[in-house]
Amino acid sequence: MKIGVFDSGIGGLSVVKSMLEHQLFQEIIYYGDTARVPYGIKDKNTIIRYGIEAVEFFKNFDLDLIVVACNTVSAYALQEMRESSNCPVIGVVEAGVLACKNSLKDKDSNILILGTKATVKSQAYEIGLNNLGYNNLNAKATGLFVPLVEEDIFYGPIIDTTFKHYFCDLKQSPDAVILGCTHFPLLSDELQKYFGKNTKLIHSGEAIVEHMEKQFDFTNKHTHTSLKFFASENPEALKSVAHNWLGL
Repeated sequence: MKIGVFDSGIGGLSVVKSMLEHQLFQEIIYYGDTARVPYGIKDKNTIIRYGIEAVEFFKNFDLDLIVVACNTVSAYALQEMRESSNCPVIGVVEAGVLACKNSLKDKDSNILILGTKATVKSQAYEIGLNNLGYNNLNAKATGLFVPLVEEDIFYGPIIDTTFKHYFCDLKQSPDAVILGCTHFPLLSDELQKYFGKNTKLIHSGEAIVEHMEKQFDFTNKHTHTSLKFFASENPEALKSVAHNWLGL
């Protein structure tokens, strides 16, 4: 199976890492729109246009499937991308919602949703979770996490101060935290320490893999996956980050 993974920048590599660990695909084509990152501060129509342009880019590769690793694009542009694509398109938001359903049996669970401003404004996670009966929800736009991860800052005093800035008003640790941006799993270890071991982290990469394994028939495991990386700006920098994050 040949898959395309689209993200606004480098964050979607956290999704690629989960795919590699589960050995699902023979070939992965990654496209990061690094020239126009971040998407989380852009308006809906612009995000939709960028999503459709990504579909046009992937038409050069005869793909079996496109995964939208960007939560913001998944929230705003998934339907338009599906209408423009000649292969199935799935997004991380719907996968994250289903991951909550599978792991949180108590509908009164306290769920904290983290994302960019655009993702939080869309209320895509809240709508999906409300439809499943979850109503104890709190969403926070934690956009500062993105540049910190881009700068390879994953722990230390800057991270500690940023967590305090965003979470100081929380009266108790949530039962689950949705990491609603593909950059955020890179902060998983520190977030787990901050909230405690009883808080479940819903990771975009693991959620989308779980979703795909239920939706598609993966009969073969691929111990070696061919990887190709493309970027709208400075592709060599993307390849360098990919080698560091993925341990290639």
